[in-house]
Amino acid sequence: MTRISRRGLLRTGAAAGVLAASGLPLFAQAKRGGRLRVGLNGANTSDSWDGRTHSDLYMIASAQGAVFDSLTEVAADGSLIGELATDWEATPDAKTWTFNLRQGVTFHNGKAFGADDVLESLQLHVAEGAKSAAQPIVAAISEMKKTGEHQVQFTLEAGNADFPYLMSDYHLLMYPAGQIEEAIAKGIGTGLYAVTSFEPGVRMTAKRVDSHYKGDSAGFFDEIEYIAINDSTARMNALMTGQVDAINRIDFKTEALLKANPMIRIQEVTGNQHYTFPMLTKVDPFTDVNVRRALKYGINRQELVDKILLGHGMAANDTPIGPANQYFHSEMEPLTYDLDKAKFYLKEAGLTELNIDLNVSDAAFNGAVDSAQLYQASAKGAGININVVQEPADGYWSNVWLKKPFCASYFSGRATEDWMFATAYEAGVPWNDSQWDQPRFQELLLTARAELDSNKRREMYFEMQQILRDDGGVIIPMFANYVQAVSTKIATSETVGNLWQMDNGRMAERWWMA
Repeated sequence: MTRISRRGLLRTGAAAGVLAASGLPLFAQAKRGGRLRVGLNGANTSDSWDGRTHSDLYMIASAQGAVFDSLTEVAADGSLIGELATDWEATPDAKTWTFNLRQGVTFHNGKAFGADDVLESLQLHVAEGAKSAAQPIVAAISEMKKTGEHQVQFTLEAGNADFPYLMSDYHLLMYPAGQIEEAIAKGIGTGLYAVTSFEPGVRMTAKRVDSHYKGDSAGFFDEIEYIAINDSTARMNALMTGQVDAINRIDFKTEALLKANPMIRIQEVTGNQHYTFPMLTKVDPFTDVNVRRALKYGINRQELVDKILLGHGMAANDTPIGPANQYFHSEMEPLTYDLDKAKFYLKEAGLTELNIDLNVSDAAFNGAVDSAQLYQASAKGAGININVVQEPADGYWSNVWLKKPFCASYFSGRATEDWMFATAYEAGVPWNDSQWDQPRFQELLLTARAELDSNKRREMYFEMQQILRDDGGVIIPMFANYVQAVSTKIATSETVGNLWQMDNGRMAERWWMA
């Protein structure tokens, strides 16, 4: 991933807008035509075009990756480019940001795009009763105003050097002002593809928009079809039999079968995706930091990397900041599997044994059930008795995650440290899935966010990672590479995005028929 300095970030917008408008050289060999069919997991019958509800790849790829746009976009190489914004600039304290918007853009219903659409779309995330993971991003804006038909200005409560990155969040889709309800019902965006059919949790089809503002630099397929296939074996069979052209999240145990097929190639991308076991720290016994520490030492991280990931990843240290982040603390002392330390911390909690449920499903991540069973076996020697409760895949994210005290989950990671922390570790945000709130961590989070000196930021982010390792409410045993499979009928660039799966979910924009 390209690592942009804060100074570089402030200057990136104008050049990026030119690149996006004129076409990138890496797509020079791409040709228009054909239909892309992809089998994806992460779909639910409750799916909709409301970006506030999106939480997994199926809707990320369908919405931001095809039908809708955001103000900015993280390119395949990790750099930030303009999407509906052409350029941006900030005051020296990174507190006031001005974005110039792309002109000549229309929604799929013909309405012209402008500043009003940006303001109304962002207000959705802080509306009364709204449940959006992007709520903390928008709530940090103390004032947003229209300074021209194609210009908006945001004043933040505190400086944020990463703010343009945050505007690329996949929840922050742009809808037509005054028509948002209809746009959510029908899928009306400014994206390269217009919806032709949508059956939630089953299938989405769309066709290429004529005379799109991105011109010939992206969106090479005439049509796309995204099929919901939550079962990993069914996804593999669909690819092997030619029913789809690509699948995400291959099952490592069946990888050899895919590799043996000359018509299929494997894509493996190292990013910040991490598999987790969050504990609700406001629910006993997880309120006690000693119980959390005992659980941290009771898991054999390397065993999970070897047996679940089959080497497609690395052991993690209970921090979500990964190898693709600028301030990844790679030299921090690792948490080792140590039953003596696990017993010690149980004793510190006043316990001789611990009996807990761990609610899991492979909907959380491929191998989540097996991971829980390995965890159960490794922790037993310390007097930690884990009862593995297998949950149905359908409805897991609405019925188990954020609700059961100890469960399995995953995060894709984020391009910047503050973006990741603000999404899932800031006190009170919707996706803080451990409900963890540690004063020193929260203090550092706010201070680092407004700090433009890279060395000072590094020191603060290193300390925050250590706090999470020692006191945090989320066990993060491993970083998992993105491993997906693509038919040789489909061509891709050499650089594939590592922010989300499937080229940041933008395969409809970035891939083409071979």
